[in-house]
Amino acid sequence: MGITVGFDLDMTLIDPRPGMVAAMNALGKKSGLPFDGEAFAANLGPPLDQALRDFGAPADRIPELIWQFRELYPETVVPSTVALPGAAEALEAVRAAGGRTVVVTGKYGPNAQLHLDALGMKVDDLVGELWSTQKAAALLEHGARAYVGDHLGDVRGARAANAVSVGVATGPCTREELTVEGADVVFDSLVEFPEWFVRTFVGTVV
Repeated sequence: MGITVGFDLDMTLIDPRPGMVAAMNALGKKSGLPFDGEAFAANLGPPLDQALRDFGAPADRIPELIWQFRELYPETVVPSTVALPGAAEALEAVRAAGGRTVVVTGKYGPNAQLHLDALGMKVDDLVGELWSTQKAAALLEHGARAYVGDHLGDVRGARAANAVSVGVATGPCTREELTVEGADVVFDSLVEFPEWFVRTFVGTVV
């Protein structure tokens, strides 16, 4: 059997930023709270509850706000989201080698699945609502040998799972930041992933 590779979702496989801006601004208008959609979309990665706290949302309102955001999500975010360059080819490279792909994301699982379905991205497993080192549990459970992500939290998750950390500088973190955090390799985009994957892993697949 081939190896399993984990992938983050937002700003690794997909770019949901226009919809995220609209959804967060709509939530702010509905709630009367000072939410900044542009700032939110520019720093995707941390869990929604953390983002809401950072915007000054009262703690007792956060559960309701999360529910309202998730209600807005399917019609506001999913239709405007696009695949990032090289995403389909990266998934196919693992599949062509007889491997398995698992998306491990901080996003609410059902909404993450909507994105995969809308963009025709076929993965073997999806695990949602895990952030940073929490991702290690899913990566270990699925036997992932590598984890690909755009955020420092993704590097931390990969390292906690003893997986090869593959950084992509398509999100809020620079190549330098990902490298300093401990990524084993950093790409400008997933376009570079298939050749690296074949060179690094295909010869060792058992």
